[in-house]
Amino acid sequence: MAFLPNMGEVRKGLTMFKYFPHTADDIRQMLDVIGVRSLDDLYAEIPEEIKLHRELDIPSEKSEEEVRDIIQGLAAQNKPLICFAGAGSYDHYTPSVIPLIASRSEFSTSYTPYQAEISQGTLQYIFEYQTLMADLTGMDISNASMYDGTTATAEAMMMCTAAAKKRNRVLISKTMQPAVLAVCRTYAKFHGIDLVEVPEKDGVMDKDVARELIEKDDVAGLIVCQPNRYGLIEDFTGLADLCHEHKALLAINTMASALAVLKSPGEWGADIACGDAQSLGIPMGYGGPYIGYLCTKEALVRKMPGRLVGATTDADGRRTFVLTMQAREQHIRREKATSNICTAQGFMCLYVACYLSLMGPKGMREVNEQSYASAHYLHDELLKTGKFEKVYDAPFLNEFTLRYKGNAKALREAMAEEGYLLGIPTLFKENCLTIASTERRTKKEIDNMVERIKTIAL
Repeated sequence: MAFLPNMGEVRKGLTMFKYFPHTADDIRQMLDVIGVRSLDDLYAEIPEEIKLHRELDIPSEKSEEEVRDIIQGLAAQNKPLICFAGAGSYDHYTPSVIPLIASRSEFSTSYTPYQAEISQGTLQYIFEYQTLMADLTGMDISNASMYDGTTATAEAMMMCTAAAKKRNRVLISKTMQPAVLAVCRTYAKFHGIDLVEVPEKDGVMDKDVARELIEKDDVAGLIVCQPNRYGLIEDFTGLADLCHEHKALLAINTMASALAVLKSPGEWGADIACGDAQSLGIPMGYGGPYIGYLCTKEALVRKMPGRLVGATTDADGRRTFVLTMQAREQHIRREKATSNICTAQGFMCLYVACYLSLMGPKGMREVNEQSYASAHYLHDELLKTGKFEKVYDAPFLNEFTLRYKGNAKALREAMAEEGYLLGIPTLFKENCLTIASTERRTKKEIDNMVERIKTIAL
C-alpha cells in the first residue's frame, strides 16, 4: 500500500496527517522558491496581537459514532420554533421527492459545467431552471442563478448603469427589504454608482418623488419590490412607461413564490426581474443556502452576469445541453466581463426546478391561496385581542405589519419561550412587527399562539 503515508512520521512543528497533501520536504522546497526560511516567517507581517498563540481547542481523534453523538448533542441545544417570520425567507413545504431527486448521481456531476460531454445532468437542470424562471417572471431569459436575492438585486442595479449611456444614477425604493438595500449600497459605493433611495409614503414607494427624479433625465434605472418590506402589494401602473420615456430601465424584485398569483415583472413592463427564489422549495436554514434569480428581456442579455445554458442536438441527433454564453473574466477580456458573481447555485437550481415542475401552476396557486388565508386569519385574530393595531390599510399576501400596544421586543422573547417565532421587528417603527404565515401554519397553531398572547401582559 505505497500510497498510504507514514502515520508515525512526526517532524518538529509539523505533524503528518493523511489529509495533508504536502510532506515536510514539499513545504521546504516551496519556501525555498519564494525565499522564506519558515512558515512562521511566511506570516511574519500578521500582527502578533491577532495571532492565537495557543493550540486550537480541537479534541483528539474520534470514531465516526462519537463524532455523530457530538454533533447530535450540539443540534439538541437548538430550540425549534413554529415560524411566523418572513422578511425574505419563508417557511414553505419542500416535497420529500425533491431531496431524493437531488441526490441522484446524474444530477451530482461536477459543479463546473464547462465540459458538456461529462456534465449533461448539471446542464439539463440549469436549462430547466432557466426555462421555468423565465416563464414565471414573464421575461425572455433567465441566467443560471445568483447567490441570493440581495446580490441578484445589486447585479440588476449594475445592469441598469451598464445599459445606460453616461448615466450612473439608479433609484431604489425605500420599501425594499433592509438587507437588499444594505447590499445594494455596498455594491454602489465600490462601483461608482449614485444610488438614490426613493422615500415611502403610507407604506409604499412615493411614486410622485420617483417621477420627479426620473424626469430629470439622468437616471439609469429604477428598482422596486413586490411585496414590500411591510408585506404590502404595490401598484406599479405606469412606471414602466415613465422609465422608458426617459430612457431608464425598470427592475422589479419579487418574492418568487408570489409570482404565481401576482402580476409578473413582464406584465408590469419591466426590463429586469430579480429577487430570491428560496420560497420555491428550499428549506429555511441558519443563513442559507439561498438562490437569487435574475431574468431579463433579450435586448439586455449581453449586460447580464453569469452563464446561460442552451439546448441543441449532438452528432447523433440526440437532445443535448451546452453553455451558450459565459461572459466571465476567465473567458473574455476583463474589462468586457459582466459576471461579478462567478457561480451557479447548482443544487439550489435543481431544487427550484424540481419544485416548480412538481407543483405546476395549480399547485403554486394553491400554496399562495393557503398562505393568503392563513396570514389573513392570523392578522384578524391578532387585532381581535386588542393588543395590536393596524399600521397600514393596504392589500397583502402572506405577510403583514402590525403595531403591538406594548413592548414588542419583550413579546417576541416571551413567545419564543413558548415555542413561536413571532415576526421580525420592523426597522424604524417602534413596537411594530412584520409577521408572515404560509401554507405550513395550521389553524390550531395560530389559535394556540393567539390564546397565549392574550394571557401575556407586556
